[in-house]
Amino acid sequence: MANSLREVKQRITSTESTAQITKAMYMVSSSKVKKAERIYKGYQDFMKRKEELVSLMVSKMPEDLEHDLLKPRQIKKTAYLLVTSDRGLAGAYNSSLYKAFEERLKQEELSKNDILCGSIGKQGHSYLKRNQYPIISSSPTLIRDDVMFIDVLPLANSFIQAYLAKEIDRLVIVYNHYINSLSLEIRFEELLPIGSLRDTESTIDYIYETGIEKTLDIVLPMYIKDMIYGIILDAKVSEHSARMNSMRNATDNATEVIAKLQLLYNRARQGAITSELIDIIGGANAIGGDA
Repeated sequence: MANSLREVKQRITSTESTAQITKAMYMVSSSKVKKAERIYKGYQDFMKRKEELVSLMVSKMPEDLEHDLLKPRQIKKTAYLLVTSDRGLAGAYNSSLYKAFEERLKQEELSKNDILCGSIGKQGHSYLKRNQYPIISSSPTLIRDDVMFIDVLPLANSFIQAYLAKEIDRLVIVYNHYINSLSLEIRFEELLPIGSLRDTESTIDYIYETGIEKTLDIVLPMYIKDMIYGIILDAKVSEHSARMNSMRNATDNATEVIAKLQLLYNRARQGAITSELIDIIGGANAIGGDA
């Protein structure tokens, strides 16, 4: 009985320690959600202005001018860029994205020979490598909590160059879109070729010293990189939110387990006390009988 009580007490202590850790991680993630959401909303305003500018420039293109990043072509190979996390403990944040990605491949009847993959985040790179998907980069693109634009440039440049070299015919980015603290949505957004742009009512016109074609050679790739960066900021809010909810659920579960273990401990302790009392009374009666 003593061993049983000791084991239950050890489990209670261990679970309490786990609950303290998950509660601390919940509080950290909650703080990160607010910060990441504030950064993402600020970037959305920037992208709105950027899209209006690009839309204006494209609308002023001569009719006989077609840019490679704007022109659709027959799709022979599709590139998928998966936005995942570096760390775990985020519930179904990564696994649900993998499932949606695999379902999309089945829907479009695409084999591994028809696609080229890349990943933002260590978890996604490990998934692609483990399942033997063709990967554009042999090393993972790590993504810190305070996402920097420079972090995404190498991978973004690789996909843009692959598209211009006609090694891929379409670029689709897969990520968790943040709706609110309780709801995320997996989205597939086609970035290349650049599709419909936001209509602009601006009447401003520009003089391009190097010509509009050379200007677009610089502006359009940068626009794609800006889009990828913005999506990563969105996904980062989702990641922190998913981890916050996961840690909250873990803390709630640990609290329930502690309550059940405490009840079990109290019952076992009461049983041990009762057993000891019975032994004492039995011994006293035996002594009294002998007398």
